[in-house]
Amino acid sequence: MASGTARYLRYILFAFFALAVLYFISSSSIARRPLSETGHMLSEQAGHLKSSLDHKTAVVGAPQAQNTPAANAPVAAAPAAAPRPVDAGPKQNATFVTLARNSDVWEIARSIRQVEDRFNHRYHYDWVFLNDKPFDSQFKKVTTALASGKTRYGEIPRAHWSFPEFIDQERAKKTREEMAAKKVIYGDSVSYRHMCRFESGFFFRQPLMQEYEWYWRVEPGIELFCDITYDAFKFMADNKKKYSFVISLYEYLETIPTLWDSVKKFINAHPEHIAKNNGMEFISDDGGDTYNKCHFWSNFEIGNLNWLRSQAYLDYFEHLDREGGFFYERWGDAPVHSIAASLLLDKSEIHFFNDIAYYHVPFTHCPTSDKVRTQNKCHCNPKDNFDWKGYSCTARFFDINGLEKPDGYENQMD
Repeated sequence: MASGTARYLRYILFAFFALAVLYFISSSSIARRPLSETGHMLSEQAGHLKSSLDHKTAVVGAPQAQNTPAANAPVAAAPAAAPRPVDAGPKQNATFVTLARNSDVWEIARSIRQVEDRFNHRYHYDWVFLNDKPFDSQFKKVTTALASGKTRYGEIPRAHWSFPEFIDQERAKKTREEMAAKKVIYGDSVSYRHMCRFESGFFFRQPLMQEYEWYWRVEPGIELFCDITYDAFKFMADNKKKYSFVISLYEYLETIPTLWDSVKKFINAHPEHIAKNNGMEFISDDGGDTYNKCHFWSNFEIGNLNWLRSQAYLDYFEHLDREGGFFYERWGDAPVHSIAASLLLDKSEIHFFNDIAYYHVPFTHCPTSDKVRTQNKCHCNPKDNFDWKGYSCTARFFDINGLEKPDGYENQMD
């Protein structure tokens, strides 16, 4: 029994010795990696790991290296760290402008987030908020936190948000009652009429707006579907544009029955203000005898404030204001702006921003081109695009300006 155990131990020792010899021979036959190279490899891996972590946890306001390609910039980078497009150049003297109430705070918060994520995190343009009442602390706190540029708050003077002295209050009241009976949208609203008059003739006269040359109108609850990878204000300036839109449609005739009659009076009184190469064809099918109701939807506008401050536009607005249609009917700022742009500007000064995909209830502009949507990381459904529907006037704008419609537009028609 003892001799068997001893023999078993000898076998185990012999096997262990044989394995040790084989390991020594095999390990000596393999080229060993120098320690310095191993250290370099570990250092490189650590660098990649740090880069990866930096990519996922970019510090707010951390500057990016100047030679970092834009394509490799951190997706989660804060506004100050975002890469600037190569065509950015100097910022324009521009601001966003929003008319809002304190109760709109969460809807405008959504709009600001859309604009910042899709555009303004690159440029940090200012934002002017206007209200006929003082803004409360919550509104200011929320909007200031979301906007990357300077936020400014203005209270509209009573003279710009009230009935002018020349308005017959009883006649205006009767109109509201009649429109309510006909179920005309906002037909019985006093505040809506003040808003339309203010946007038509007073927003650009507010003290906070006086120092700017360009504006971008943003309303509560809008959505932007695509990245805007260039400075839209600079585009307007460089290409000598003064007014722009993304959606156009026909106006509700019951709200503007005498608007065109008033416009024709203005044309006769001020022929010097009518541009030679104007866009009359956009707003009239018969050379100006009647209005076809086409207008640019003004809840989105990028425009030139100096044009609105011009004598031509001021004369135009003062004429319409004295006619009383903002209160005796329900003239909207959209047809008022659109008719002015079509008559007072050269038609080449009006721009359609095809690549700014936009939603304001109930209409959507979504670029027809799949290439545009892919390049700009759009998330809109092209089936929702309103551009080529029967109630849209965008096809007319293309036709009068000799613009080529995008491939596939026929598939989006009614």
